[in-house]
Amino acid sequence: QVFVSVTSVLNLSVFKHQFVLEDLIQEVKKNNTALSFGPLQPNGHVSVQGSFPEIKFLRDFLLLKAKSLSERDKREESKSHQSPKRRLQQRRLATETSNFVRDADGEKQEVVLDTDMYHYMKHFYPGLFQVNDGVVISDITDGDVTTICIQSAGSRSNAGEVLRVKEKIENQSLKLHNTLHKERIYFKEHIRDKKQKYLCVCKSLNYRYPFVLVIPYDTHMDVIGNTEIFEFIREVSR
Repeated sequence: QVFVSVTSVLNLSVFKHQFVLEDLIQEVKKNNTALSFGPLQPNGHVSVQGSFPEIKFLRDFLLLKAKSLSERDKREESKSHQSPKRRLQQRRLATETSNFVRDADGEKQEVVLDTDMYHYMKHFYPGLFQVNDGVVISDITDGDVTTICIQSAGSRSNAGEVLRVKEKIENQSLKLHNTLHKERIYFKEHIRDKKQKYLCVCKSLNYRYPFVLVIPYDTHMDVIGNTEIFEFIREVSR
């Protein structure tokens, strides 16, 4: 017997201090049109029905969002140890920014992505991040999570363009999420020599695997791309 649909209960209460839950559900619905959502319960629970891959994708999306909030909380906690004068300056800046976003009604938007996915998109889809003079894009990376900030530049009002750029980035990331794979290769003994060897081999394979991206770190490298990455890794590991 094959199950074509499953039902899951989401607990969104973890987001209640950062988001209006009704707005969060609307965002989730927009990005997951194949899923059916029940009514939001007072305790933050909501039932979701759909195919298993779609449910899994939704879970990954919410886990990434929760991780981003956790990293942000850590940054705020570290700020609490700063001098009172410094905290006051940052609180004033945060208040001014918050007022600007609220009053401008959509002139600042954020997209949360897996950091390697962000690197892949910047490498293969650079046009997504090339905007006109009225819009500015910046990014904040916390480990595996990167938050992209899109906002109007200067005093010009570009709420429509800001939203359009955000939706383009979101739509492309959703498409890639269903097709990309990521593997990790660790540098074990003689780290420097091993790392250099791997990178040289990867460079020599570029022409055969043009849509595979290698992202090196100190102790490992991440390989991201379509199903070709499995053959790519076999070549590298020989």
